[in-house]
Amino acid sequence: MENQELLEMQKNACKVRMHAIEGVFNAKSGHPGGSLSAADIITYLYFKEMNVDPSQPKAADRDRFVLSKGHCCPALYGALALKGYFPEEEIKSLRHIGAMLQGHPDMKGTPGVDMSSGSLGQGISAACGMALAAKYDNADYRVYAMLGDGECEEGQVWEAAMFASHYKLDNLCVIVDFNGLQIDGSVSDVAGLDDLDKKFESFGFEVINIDGHDFAQIETALNKARTVKGKPTAIIAKTVKGKGVSYMENQVGWHGKAPNADEYKIAVEELSAQLKALEA
Repeated sequence: MENQELLEMQKNACKVRMHAIEGVFNAKSGHPGGSLSAADIITYLYFKEMNVDPSQPKAADRDRFVLSKGHCCPALYGALALKGYFPEEEIKSLRHIGAMLQGHPDMKGTPGVDMSSGSLGQGISAACGMALAAKYDNADYRVYAMLGDGECEEGQVWEAAMFASHYKLDNLCVIVDFNGLQIDGSVSDVAGLDDLDKKFESFGFEVINIDGHDFAQIETALNKARTVKGKPTAIIAKTVKGKGVSYMENQVGWHGKAPNADEYKIAVEELSAQLKALEA
């Protein structure tokens, strides 16, 4: 990745984080921690990796993205707004009654959302269906599904993994946002996902481990996934919950609550400073 392209990616990721904070603050509820940890990967997908066009959100040949951990939609909405699917002002109406942007992705009401999600474990199954449909139609679009690490405790994830391997869905790329924390505490304490890479390998996946905040590693992993034939790919992305906001980083309490006015001010100041430094 060229230096200028990397800089633009970093700036967009910072803006996605700012939108996520803006949305959750105005909603007075939501999930900031996992939205911030996923921001870099979602930014890369929409601004470099995927074949998508905001002017044709339902184009048959577009790549698909399923946010299986649907509660972290503030980051997705931030990326969609920046990409031009809808006005950025919509972010402030997150979770409001009658608003476009609900607390979980709604494919019927939000341009750019390919699958309604939120019931953990189900999104990857929908992604498998999309990938298999592409195979049947001899279409060349790719399907990306983002899971949370805690979500991988759901049995349906592994049913879908068996399905993906059985049907050789090499047009499917699963990305696990592994920030180590879930609503009830650390993932290792709640159920444990030791050797998650080996688990996916045993289910027939090509597995790549990366730092989910390093754009060079994100790019290398996604480029490699495109070369894999005959089996799906799983990218295990090690991330930091609450990334970019000092008091939220690695704090499980920020899984599902909104900042108050003082906390919001601090978050905006920190992210604005990061963006200013990138623009200098």
